[in-house]
Amino acid sequence: MLGPVLLTASRSARTRAAVEGFGPTRKVVDRFVAGETTAEGVAASRDLAAGGLAVTVDHLGEDVTDLAGARAVRDAYLELVTGLAPLADPARGGAAGRAEVSVKLSALGQALGQSLGRSGGQGVDGHDIAERHVTEIAEAADAAGVRVNVDMEDHTTIDSTLAITNRLRERFPTVASVLQANLHRTESDVADLAAAGARVRLVKGAYKEPASVAFQDKADVDAAYRRHVATLMASSATPLVATHDPAMIELAVATAVAARREPSSWELQMLYGIRTDLQRVHADAGRTVRVYVPYGTDWYGYFMRRLAERPANVAFFLKALATG
Repeated sequence: MLGPVLLTASRSARTRAAVEGFGPTRKVVDRFVAGETTAEGVAASRDLAAGGLAVTVDHLGEDVTDLAGARAVRDAYLELVTGLAPLADPARGGAAGRAEVSVKLSALGQALGQSLGRSGGQGVDGHDIAERHVTEIAEAADAAGVRVNVDMEDHTTIDSTLAITNRLRERFPTVASVLQANLHRTESDVADLAAAGARVRLVKGAYKEPASVAFQDKADVDAAYRRHVATLMASSATPLVATHDPAMIELAVATAVAARREPSSWELQMLYGIRTDLQRVHADAGRTVRVYVPYGTDWYGYFMRRLAERPANVAFFLKALATG
């Protein structure tokens, strides 16, 4: 019952102000967020890479409501790509595919309205703005040898996000899509991306969604996740299995073996600061393990979704507050 409450709170300005204003919160946030600056995000990524882990780095932010803010996020990613380039450059001790950036289109202007301006007499809307900004990021990333992952947000943005990502993939084939197992529509989306041979990051889903579009019971979400893993492993796609659930991880390993997949043809993905023991076990076993590394000052929404995902995270938070 606590999870839905926390997901609702993740979109509450009032709760955000209370949590951000409470001093002891920061030391808990530091477990899940790799600092506030690009330099700190890159440093954390470098440390992980030195331990044999791959990274995808997220400049935190979402639901940007002004054009200047969307441009600022784009510029932050351009700086981040430059910082990550050495991790992807074999000549500088890096490795191809080691570094990735994860981008939320709502941070790049996806939600902006048509009143922002006109070009050639045609309305300029948020979809176009976000596509232009993420294309600029993808161009810079491609030049640096850094891959791009386009994150998925709530269900109202999916059609726009998939359309933009599919067009990006025409120029940059390694661009990854994210699909959420809790949504009813994902069955069809998985089939489409599997047939296209895309890189697909599969998550369970971290947004509060209505029953009309999403499974509400954990057992149903888990069953959908298992089906989608099987579909992706049996296809020419590159499955990016994002979970901390040991049972789901073992299922992915077994399914990959049954499909006779090479270790390089799929990945396990986990969040920064969560189940580092599992990260190490599977990296040592020769599997690609990619850590999702968030950084930045706009950490509130991300942090609240991490609390909602696992009761253990809430207990950790409350203990830290009590001792802080």
